[in-house]
Amino acid sequence: MDTEILSPDASGYVRAASLLNDGGLVSFPTETVYGLGADARQNIAVARIFEAKNRPTFNPLIVHVADVAAAKRYVHWTDMADRLASAFWPGPLTLVLPLRDDSGLSALVTANLPTLAIRVPEHPVAKALLSEFDGPVAAPSANPSGKISPTHAQHVINGLSGRIEAVVNGGQCGVGVESTILGLFDAPTLLRPGGLPQEAIEAALGCPVVTRSEADPLTAPGQMLSHYAPGASVRLNAVETAEGERLLGFGKVEGATLNLSVAGDLTEAAANLFHHLHALDADGEAPIAVSPIPDHGLGRAINDRLRRAAAPRGI
Repeated sequence: MDTEILSPDASGYVRAASLLNDGGLVSFPTETVYGLGADARQNIAVARIFEAKNRPTFNPLIVHVADVAAAKRYVHWTDMADRLASAFWPGPLTLVLPLRDDSGLSALVTANLPTLAIRVPEHPVAKALLSEFDGPVAAPSANPSGKISPTHAQHVINGLSGRIEAVVNGGQCGVGVESTILGLFDAPTLLRPGGLPQEAIEAALGCPVVTRSEADPLTAPGQMLSHYAPGASVRLNAVETAEGERLLGFGKVEGATLNLSVAGDLTEAAANLFHHLHALDADGEAPIAVSPIPDHGLGRAINDRLRRAAAPRGI
């Protein structure tokens, strides 16, 4: 099939919503990365997400909705969810809550788990599309499974052209790493670090959050051990480069092929991470060495993605 490139305007949103209603796959920008959207109520449409991405069906999806009122149609809402949504929605926070029996969502969305990952995105294109569509959109990142997440429309085209109906071209994603996923179980649990720092969540809740162990079963997207991977091997915490390696730098380092942030700014580094990995991936197969990244704030999300990019493939 030919993949349409849609403009971020009224006619583009109408066309995108029509495609979603008809069971099509439409990629669109969020503030984090580009998502690959399908009507979360249509089994075949959701199954096509897994097919297009070559994504294992035991890996659940995030559902995107327009507002809190829409979220309450699909999950059992809590006081803690209300506090977090008031503080951070719309924005790069996904909440995992018990699924309502009458949600009407495809079981593929949750991988048959009794919980649902849900969020309200902040990007104006995502907001306009969700308003036009007026329904739940299941949307993982719009890239082949395990590969680098897309932060530009061209990244989506490079990876999925011919497998999906359309891409809404909304420019570059501002945050640059996927949403933070927080499970609201007996205790609030960080299931995936992301575009909202853990410290901000703890400040809003007034208590610490529990961190998921890598040994725990998959309960949310982005928990595969090998993920976000370029074709080249990746070596982390490099203070010097070996012969033939390309350096993805951070801070004032010499000889970097690309630098996430010369100023050492973690927000800038997060925004550049996937874009720079895509650029290095397109430039060849020479190994990639990565400068040390501070492991606080957005650095936790950056390091999480880099560890998964560096993991042995096929895990």
